[in-house]
Amino acid sequence: MSPVTQTAFSKLSELCEKVVSTTKRLEKMALVGELLTKLPLEEVEAAALLIIGQPFPRASHRVLSLSWSGLFNVLKELYKPSTDEISSLFRESGDLGEVVRRLYQKTGRVAQTTLFTSPLTIIEVFQTFTAIADALGTGSRRKKIAFLRSLFMRATPLEAKYLTKILLGDQRIGFSEGMLEGTIARIFKLSLPLVQRANMLTGDIGKVTRIAREEGEIGLQKVRLRSFTPLLPMLAAQAKDVSEALLHHNGESAFEMKLDGARVQIHLKRNGQPKIKVYSRRLSDVTTSLPDVVTLILEEVTEPSCILEGEVIAVGVDSRPLPFQHLMRRFRRVRDVERLVKEIPVSLFLFDLLMLNEEVLIDHPYTERRQRLSTVCGSIPLVPQIITTDFQEAEAFFASTIQKGHEGLIAKRTDSLYKPGIRGKAWLKIKESLETLDLVIIAAEYGTGRRHRWLSDYHLGAWNPETAEFMMLGKTFKGLTDAEFEEITTRLLEIQVGKRRNVVFVQPKIVVEVEYDEIQRSVRYPSGKALRFARIKQIRYDKSPEEADTIQRVNEIFEAQFIRKASTNVVGRTPPT
Repeated sequence: MSPVTQTAFSKLSELCEKVVSTTKRLEKMALVGELLTKLPLEEVEAAALLIIGQPFPRASHRVLSLSWSGLFNVLKELYKPSTDEISSLFRESGDLGEVVRRLYQKTGRVAQTTLFTSPLTIIEVFQTFTAIADALGTGSRRKKIAFLRSLFMRATPLEAKYLTKILLGDQRIGFSEGMLEGTIARIFKLSLPLVQRANMLTGDIGKVTRIAREEGEIGLQKVRLRSFTPLLPMLAAQAKDVSEALLHHNGESAFEMKLDGARVQIHLKRNGQPKIKVYSRRLSDVTTSLPDVVTLILEEVTEPSCILEGEVIAVGVDSRPLPFQHLMRRFRRVRDVERLVKEIPVSLFLFDLLMLNEEVLIDHPYTERRQRLSTVCGSIPLVPQIITTDFQEAEAFFASTIQKGHEGLIAKRTDSLYKPGIRGKAWLKIKESLETLDLVIIAAEYGTGRRHRWLSDYHLGAWNPETAEFMMLGKTFKGLTDAEFEEITTRLLEIQVGKRRNVVFVQPKIVVEVEYDEIQRSVRYPSGKALRFARIKQIRYDKSPEEADTIQRVNEIFEAQFIRKASTNVVGRTPPT
């Protein structure tokens, strides 16, 4: 296709601006649907991904490996902004894309450059992102910056805004991947579950969009689960205790130990030379970091092909689980792995079987998947489990799990199908203490005294889908070790976007699991809620900001907490029934 026939990236940027300007869900879907039906077929995949801020399909191995600092180098060259100017603009808008748009409008030199070059196109932007991700090895940073420069030299102010948002994973226009699925179903007159299933199996909403437009229902029905295309994990909702789980599961539940480890999805195919990949819950390829797990699977699982799911835990000399942070040291390392294998040994427990010898099992009942898993796992242990209708038996199992150093239980309906990416009541998690919250660090402050060198006071936010922003719930400086303070300071500075006095504003990238004594009403924060005595239990590098808890979930916990308080008398005793 000749470049002159390609659709300008400005069309997509203008669409995004229209989408973010309306709060009406159907209007958003209509706007996106109109573009996807009018674009040349060859541009549909790229456009669908870019609209929701994904430079690559979810299942792709590619990553941009770019931070704000890399983009800032390009901005300094083109716009010559000061750090104070960036900080001021960010405080006004809270949006890095909008910051770049305003910087662009302040300078005439770059705008003049665009008069003598052809407009950016959707395909060119998508291909340049691919080139950035594929720039590896010696000189890769220089190449990445050169590609960035080539984009921003030709961009209009509005295009620069959305290039920035997509590059930094900060699209936030109030149009999610789930809404795109709904849009595809509406405009191409398809069943929404069929679209969702195709997206689930391919991990590529762009490809699904093209198939839906080109082939319709017949094309989507041909989509199959494939090895080495990782599935989003099925998620569990919260239950306060085992009795609630039994109630939701019609009196019988499969209770599994909730191990304090990291969830993994393992793909194995023996076709000549065996091939194996291990993926994290964020679908990152962590195979290199876990050679001991790879060896174990190759030795024990002899089937021609399968997709397994399990939990990896770090173990100490007494065979008890080590804290989660120890395990994360293994997951993030690609160098000096042999030393860490000896320093931090791990154990693998399996709990699900998603495919066996090309037979897809996600639509089979949980108990069948578990039974078939037991026949293929060799000597690899399964996560301990009981299936019971008896409250006392479940309570005793819960107590023994806690005594062994694990987190609690996952209660699974015995007939539950595997629904990737879905958090429902078919699976319920039960913990001993008050439910923790997964929150995102949105800003941080330098400490005082011994902690003056570190960003050690963290502003915590929960996602509000209605306003498409993280809303602050409070601050904490408790819970981390000195080594963790130092490590997280380095990571926060890499994603810094501005500074005001002692406060460093950062991209909402890092998830932390937070404990607290209570959720209170608050007029101090726009969220209307604040955490009392918040402390960080652990840094969750294995979780994405999209997996953080929402303001709605915070409100649910607050209401449940209020009901519990209301059910007790003044001396704290439960009144007789």
